[in-house]
Amino acid sequence: MPRILLIDDDRAILATLGGFLERHGYAVATAATAAAGLAALGSQRPDAALLDLGLPDADGLETLASLRAQAPALPVLVLTANDSLGNAIESIKRGAFHFVSKPYVPEELLSLIRRALEQGALAAENARLTRELEAAAPSASAPPPIGRKMRELAALVARVAPTEANILLCGESGVGKEVMASRIHQASRRSGGAMVKLNCAAFPPNLIEGELFGYLRGAFTGAVNDFPGMIAQATGGTLFLDEIAEMPVELQSRFLRVLQEREFRSLGSTRTQRADFRLIAATNRPLPAAVHVGLLRQDLYYRINTFQMEIPPLRERRDEVPSLAATFLRRFAGQLGKPEPRLAPEALELLEHYEWPGNIRELQNAIEYGVVLAQPGGWITQKELPRELTLPPHLRQALAEGGSETLNLLDRERETILSALAQCHGNKKKAAQLLGIHRPTLYSKMKRYGIAL
Repeated sequence: MPRILLIDDDRAILATLGGFLERHGYAVATAATAAAGLAALGSQRPDAALLDLGLPDADGLETLASLRAQAPALPVLVLTANDSLGNAIESIKRGAFHFVSKPYVPEELLSLIRRALEQGALAAENARLTRELEAAAPSASAPPPIGRKMRELAALVARVAPTEANILLCGESGVGKEVMASRIHQASRRSGGAMVKLNCAAFPPNLIEGELFGYLRGAFTGAVNDFPGMIAQATGGTLFLDEIAEMPVELQSRFLRVLQEREFRSLGSTRTQRADFRLIAATNRPLPAAVHVGLLRQDLYYRINTFQMEIPPLRERRDEVPSLAATFLRRFAGQLGKPEPRLAPEALELLEHYEWPGNIRELQNAIEYGVVLAQPGGWITQKELPRELTLPPHLRQALAEGGSETLNLLDRERETILSALAQCHGNKKKAAQLLGIHRPTLYSKMKRYGIAL
């Protein structure tokens, strides 16, 4: 039975509201002062709290801060009279889940409590899974997968990683295929060796063969030094081939022989070398379709597809967004040497409901954008997040296609300034140079558009 902590100096409200909540299936602990409420926090271990701001022994906002400090995951709903609405809004900025005006509407209050309990349970589960997965992969530098679907994938990794089976990672761009490949490598028997990465889409077709197999000096025009190649560099470790369907078809047959015979020759060499690596391949396109249209050899597809793992897009893992956002906040604040800002509740709600067509990579960029624009140690509100996050889906699509109807001229100028500031990591001198304007002009425009100086 969920337990609610009710803190209010009006004993009539404690009795009536407490009884109301108990009739709807909640256990209720009550306190008439801030001190009693903070004491009950430790003894009763509530799942959510309702806090009146007008307490006799402490300021309501200070009490909220104390509750949040002692139990960061505890959702707190603020009870307020109409004349303290300003304080209620301020409490939202300081981390309260929501506020309820007196006299409260019963159905609204119950709905908010249910939502608060869901958020609290989610935060607790995320924290628990984060601890579990960090303990399982302490050396991983990327944010840990913490949602239910990623937990299921983590269980598969634990079973498959110790084997020598080839693994094919499938999923949209930006879902974290490279991160997953790193986790598989770290959990494998080859973790002591190197993990060598080649993005097949990042090289011109005529250069991939040399990158993969290596070459001797003079093997072709421009080969001025010997290069061992990535197959050799992956000896005793893992070879990660990203966007495998982009490998030139004429090279695929040669790479297939490497997988079958476990040997290869560098370009320009007559010496056969042993190929000793574990293959992890990745793709963001349906490979059966690529085979059908002739972009991928069928025999190579069967060889690399010993074990397939599908990584779901972020829109199907929304329970991860708060923890991922917190991880990126810490990372970019540290990189920029700024005190870590906080996400305002409305900004977090926006992040949780956005579709994320660019997946984790897009979320990472959005948080970096917000950290750059936020005041040091302040709040990231919707104004500090990229504009496209607030646009309806059809307008986002139109903007992506270059539609002129989505933003007026002033909107475009503001977005251009914000983009320049983000690219220059908040350096206004460099941003002005990038925009081709003088710094005083940039300051003037920032003030005009409400961009923090």
